[in-house]
Amino acid sequence: MNYEIIVIGGGAAGMMAAVNAAHAGVTVALIERNEKVGRKIYITGKGRCNVTNHCSAQEVLAAVPKNSKFLHGAMTRTPPARVEEFFEQQGVTLKVERGNRVFPVSDRAADIIDTLFFMMKRRGVQIIQDRAVSIVEEDGRVVGVVGEDRDYECKAVILATGGASYPGTGSTGDGYRMAEELGHTIIDPQPSLVPLEIEGPYCARMQGLALKNVTFKVKNMKKKVVFEELGELLFTHFGISGPLVLSASTHMSDYNNERYTCTIDLKPALDEQMLDARLLREVAEHSNKDMITILSTLLPRTMVPIMAQVADVPGNRKAHELTKGERRRLVESFKAFPLVVKGPRPIAEAIVTAGGVKVGEVDPKTMQSKKVKGLYFAGELLDVAAYTGGFNLQIAWATGTTAGECAAEALKEEA
Repeated sequence: MNYEIIVIGGGAAGMMAAVNAAHAGVTVALIERNEKVGRKIYITGKGRCNVTNHCSAQEVLAAVPKNSKFLHGAMTRTPPARVEEFFEQQGVTLKVERGNRVFPVSDRAADIIDTLFFMMKRRGVQIIQDRAVSIVEEDGRVVGVVGEDRDYECKAVILATGGASYPGTGSTGDGYRMAEELGHTIIDPQPSLVPLEIEGPYCARMQGLALKNVTFKVKNMKKKVVFEELGELLFTHFGISGPLVLSASTHMSDYNNERYTCTIDLKPALDEQMLDARLLREVAEHSNKDMITILSTLLPRTMVPIMAQVADVPGNRKAHELTKGERRRLVESFKAFPLVVKGPRPIAEAIVTAGGVKVGEVDPKTMQSKKVKGLYFAGELLDVAAYTGGFNLQIAWATGTTAGECAAEALKEEA
């Protein structure tokens, strides 16, 4: 079967690439191993689809901790405003929520998937259910794709298979292998936007407890602060999760050579002196009560016995018996509740994958390979990953649009 462009991968980047390539007037096929396209989009934003972030291209780049310069061309070409306009013009009404996160008014990720699916159909994209096994190259350029079911001839391939997170959606790492077979360097894939496993039994004992308006700080072995932010986190049976933790994990890529420690400031609105005064007041007003009762006025119930242990203050100690040293340890523990990171949860549980195709081997203006003519990359397969807030989908839309448009333009120029 013969097409001008074959897109491998029916996720956000792949579908956007196919839509834009077909719009330019070339014949396009999209190969997707799943029965339906957009499987991973269904789970973004807890099923609501955080489409993008309502901000400038520069603000998106600021939310990309690694290789942001590589994305400058794609993000300038397709900033968030263009993405919002794209979906609005197709009848998907959008809204902006906290943190400039953009969602469909319907709160249905399916609306985004359906829009892209029907646009592909209208623009003549052939959607093929098959698993791409390899990309065929002759004399330094792409000439086809080998699938499990059949072979396909083409003049260009856009590889948009995603990373290695959520393999159930089809992101099984096939794209890394195909890119490597064509001479590309693969930066070791790492989980990003991923929960963290914590040493010791405390987190499991507080499982299900959500903390709001706390400051989460992460330090490396050299005591350098690599992340610090106010927000929400959640204790789990294995450690910690939640928005703060997911964002922090993007700064913690070198788990093999680094050891990270975290602290939680449970009372960020109070400095140590103010917190000490508050503690003194509670002790004075309830001098004959146990410390476990005093702590219950300052902390969620499930955290009280843990705090007593961390600060080494007996829970049955009467308030009036509290020593100055014990009070100091309590204040320190409130302001810097300690956690030692064992490592990230498995890459299969990560929202996105960091690592991937080395960006130095890809033309940032077109997303075309510098090694093989007619080979383009888009989305999570590339060694770029951003913070939470719609930024990773924005990268998918921008790189997909660039790859689709530039692949089509190059073929038309050759014709």
